[in-house]
Amino acid sequence: MILPESYYLNNDVVALSRDLLGKYLFTRFDGQITGGYIVETEAYNGVVDKASHAYGNRLTHRTQTMYMQGGVAYVYLCYGIHEMLNIVSSVEGRPQAILIRAINPTVGLDIMQYRRNMAVIKPTITSGPGSVAKALGISRKINAISLQSDTLWLEDQGLSFTDDEVAAVPRVGVDYAGDDALLPYRFYVKGNKFVSKPNK
Repeated sequence: MILPESYYLNNDVVALSRDLLGKYLFTRFDGQITGGYIVETEAYNGVVDKASHAYGNRLTHRTQTMYMQGGVAYVYLCYGIHEMLNIVSSVEGRPQAILIRAINPTVGLDIMQYRRNMAVIKPTITSGPGSVAKALGISRKINAISLQSDTLWLEDQGLSFTDDEVAAVPRVGVDYAGDDALLPYRFYVKGNKFVSKPNK
């Protein structure tokens, strides 16, 4: 079942980030479908979160997508190299987003392998947010696209994880955020080989 628009209107971005584990993420480009289920996420809690692009009501050309109604993709370039896919949540004007850090690939592995220029499939194929976007063909060209589109969508296929199966830990690479860097806003499936920085 494709997740309805109402799913993304949840104001609790941390709870939603946790709930996205096990949801399936798909793309379709040139008729080719690729995807898998989400195994690692990070929540960014809008204007009050020092790690968020929208902290302090920061509204720029880049961040304006975060202020849209939940249910669109926020895709940005990191370090001038990596495209990053985020799921925008909450209501319009409340800039919350969830970074998709890793998926367990299930569909279109040969296509992902080609996009990632890998001779053989390794866990790094979709491990880390830059790898996820590249494997799925995601770029800033689809920034602000609806998650109800034929290009990018999420599905609930009945897969879920118990709290014992999930780690809730601090986010990666946000040391600049002070105390907020310590918040347990990163979630991942324990023992999954596609998780980017597991097992700490």
